[in-house]
Amino acid sequence: MTTIQCGDVTFKNIQAVIFDKDGTLEDSEDFLRNLGQKRARMLDAQIPGIGDPLLMAFGINGDRLDPTGLLAVGSRRENEIASAAYIAETGRGWLESLEITRRSFDEADQMFKTFAPSPLFAGSLEVLKFLSDAGLKLAILSAASTQRVQKFVKDHQLEPYIQVQMGVDEGPSKPDPSLFLNVCRTLGVEPASTLMVGDSLADIEMAKRAGAAGSIGICWKTPKASHLEAANVTIAQLDEIKIIS
Repeated sequence: MTTIQCGDVTFKNIQAVIFDKDGTLEDSEDFLRNLGQKRARMLDAQIPGIGDPLLMAFGINGDRLDPTGLLAVGSRRENEIASAAYIAETGRGWLESLEITRRSFDEADQMFKTFAPSPLFAGSLEVLKFLSDAGLKLAILSAASTQRVQKFVKDHQLEPYIQVQMGVDEGPSKPDPSLFLNVCRTLGVEPASTLMVGDSLADIEMAKRAGAAGSIGICWKTPKASHLEAANVTIAQLDEIKIIS
């Protein structure tokens, strides 16, 4: 087992590390913001007047994406339900509202399939390789779909380092601890010997509920992010994760 240190916090007897994807390994803010804007415009074209409220709900404000907002943290299903609620407010039935939303989301997603992959945050590849070479089991657990997680791993050639690639499709989303526990079972490790690294309160809360060894919050702009105060430690870049034994 491995001892990991971040700042003045030490995690002992660690066998595995689970990473979030968006905002943690992948610098996907521009992609998510553009995707959210396209979804809002397409829905507004059908239901005039809901575009701006949807942008606010998504957490999009001009060229900024709120890291605590729906688009950054929520699953595809959660974004669909929230959007459909705005449509239902106009007097349409719930099933019709969901169908309008799903169709618009699918069309918007299709438009972005040909876009270049979002980049890894600087140094992420080196950290993953370092941790893997040290004998740690690594996984990605994202609120994005499993298909998007797998594409991300393939695009950046992370297959040698990432043993489990899991997203949220149907069923529970973060911070439901069953997601974390499922990854641990697949890796063949106990939650108490597994760390979570993520950029949202949902990641931190999920790890806590699952009985993880601890959580490392990451905010690439500043380690003082208030939404990560519940983490055991907060870092500003991944190479602050050190192995000391």
